[in-house]
Amino acid sequence: MSAQVKPDNKAPLLEIRGLTKEFRQGKDRVLAVNHIDLDIQKGEVFGLVGESGCGKSTFGQMLVHLLDPSGGKILLNGRDITRPARRERKDLCKQMQIVFQDPYSSIDPNKTIGWLIEEPLKIHGIGKTKQERDEKVSQVLKAVGLDESYRTRWPNELSGGQRQRVAIAIALILDPDFVVCDEPVSALDVSVQAQVLNLLLDLRQQFGLTYLFISHDLNVVSYVSDRIGVMYLGNLVELGDGEAISQMPLHPYTEALFSASMEVEGDRDRIILSGDLPSPAHPPAGCPFHTRCFACEERCKTEKPQLREFEGGRFCACHLVEKRTGKKPVAHNEALEGNV
Repeated sequence: MSAQVKPDNKAPLLEIRGLTKEFRQGKDRVLAVNHIDLDIQKGEVFGLVGESGCGKSTFGQMLVHLLDPSGGKILLNGRDITRPARRERKDLCKQMQIVFQDPYSSIDPNKTIGWLIEEPLKIHGIGKTKQERDEKVSQVLKAVGLDESYRTRWPNELSGGQRQRVAIAIALILDPDFVVCDEPVSALDVSVQAQVLNLLLDLRQQFGLTYLFISHDLNVVSYVSDRIGVMYLGNLVELGDGEAISQMPLHPYTEALFSASMEVEGDRDRIILSGDLPSPAHPPAGCPFHTRCFACEERCKTEKPQLREFEGGRFCACHLVEKRTGKKPVAHNEALEGNV
């Protein structure tokens, strides 16, 4: 029984239960996403952070049906959409979209910007006339900060930031409820990143969007997110309010991620993780993080910690939370414990 983590008592937009993805690598079984339970509330930005290879992009792609889950369930407004039929999958495209990392490869370089943004309307039969579709394209261009002249321009004439705005416009043209933002600023210049992040936040308010925001950069995730989940080797190891996690990370891995993104003088205050991310085909016994953890104890090497709730609505999968932070587990944790 996996821990079912909810932000509040409202009906969530998305309910994810035991979501799992396995790949085959020769004779090996690679568990890329390991029984994730999570609710995403309508209108929130849920940030998902972790190193490359931790399973966060795989998780996001399962939610929008670019990958089929190996197990578990996905519910949208209470409706099971885990394995939709072809016709239902097409309808879901109108409700769930994704913005990818690389604006140079995610849009077709052989089509004009106007064609690229209008095409989803044609595919889904939205807009009875060319004029209606043109009006919709104009609205979306304006929303992402691009003027009408961009209709006739080609992708190779645009900067990285402008291309990403086009990718966002393509995602929004169908009026989705939920958008996966998969490393949407990591390929952009630092000077442009803040502009795109602020644009995404403005669009959230304007269109009532719900985001899953994926990044390896905890500072970026902290800036945009209401709540944050931290993934390591396919496991959800910490979850909670974004501000609370920023002020006091409970998991040593989260603490190390913050340390890696901070500007400190010298190496005195920086936490340096030893070794590389283990192969998901051969994960360590016990806590998946123990081979790199600066606080590891003997118990960590043999017993996998479960995701438990602590004071303040915080969730963490670590044996040492109370010892390291003073945070106490809540009384109902026995009912919550299970695979992360």
